[in-house]
Amino acid sequence: MATLKIRNLHKGFDSLEIIKGIDLDINDREFVVFVGPSGCGKSTLLRLIAGLEDVTGGTIELDGRDITEVSPAKRDLAMVFQTYALYPHMTVRKNMSFALDLAGIAKADVEKKVNEAARILELGHLLDRKPRQLSGGQRQRVAIGRAIVRNPKVFLFDEPLSNLDAALRVQMRLELARLHQELKGTMIYVTHDQIEAMTLATKVVVLNGGRVEQVGSPLELYHHPANLFVAGFLGMPRMAFLKARVTQTGAQSTEIELASGPRLRLPRDGRNLTVGHEVSLGIRPEHLIIETQGQLSVTTDVTERLGSDTYCHMTTDSGEPLTVRVSGDFSCAYGERLKLVVDVNYCHLFDEQGQAVSRAMQQAA
Repeated sequence: MATLKIRNLHKGFDSLEIIKGIDLDINDREFVVFVGPSGCGKSTLLRLIAGLEDVTGGTIELDGRDITEVSPAKRDLAMVFQTYALYPHMTVRKNMSFALDLAGIAKADVEKKVNEAARILELGHLLDRKPRQLSGGQRQRVAIGRAIVRNPKVFLFDEPLSNLDAALRVQMRLELARLHQELKGTMIYVTHDQIEAMTLATKVVVLNGGRVEQVGSPLELYHHPANLFVAGFLGMPRMAFLKARVTQTGAQSTEIELASGPRLRLPRDGRNLTVGHEVSLGIRPEHLIIETQGQLSVTTDVTERLGSDTYCHMTTDSGEPLTVRVSGDFSCAYGERLKLVVDVNYCHLFDEQGQAVSRAMQQAA
């Protein structure tokens, strides 16, 4: 078992508060990803868990044991950093075994642990090489292997793929996902890359300004964002937001009028909304369809061809940008006038405070 409980955690530097009262539960065998923009506090939160920063207030518990004031070496955690931090004069084998050697572990046990980690990470043929003889991806695998041999209760990853090129990042994402399945360990991973968050995590923690905006599975956050920030942060291309005004409310539906003119009726519970107040309509690229009978008039801007898909960037009559996902062979001219069908069943609605308006409950038959 390896469960982590964080309660009312604070971290400040002089008068600047970085972490502002975070409560979070991380369960055994979860792959938890901290994601958010630069400066949101995700790396600081990871360093607080690791013991590399002193806590200003609150507690951190590992399997019921308070480790808030425990030194990093005694927390039973292992951290993989953004930089590989390998000893250049040591072989791969020695880099992986060094911490165990210092701890006085028997040589036979050390060799067994190193060989097992090398098998998992496919490093067996590289054990006698030195870091300068390795590629970036191989060096990062050695850094991960150094963590594996310690058999920690929790693995901590601080943007471990950010120094790799695009192809290696994809490869290492797959390797980390397999590693989690094979080790069945508890892992906490920090990234600013929402694609890494969506593809690796069993639980995503979205951070903003030192606070947790939302916690949930990747698809839960993608399909049911709690607010405008989460909705706009997760998804590539990002969700489009159109200004609108409430024209009618009810328990089963809400009618809105877009700034560009059309009226839409959404299956959203509008009882907490006020007619005449401003709201925001959120639409993802895959929920817009180009059709001559569409409700929404747009002017095409530029297109991005990705092979299987094409992303058409467009502008509404009110000057608001949005993106439409179409098949890879679709083409449209710059400045062309088109009509879009809006799939209201998949639209999101946000009130004046930026909070999501809940979906209407289905009426019993």
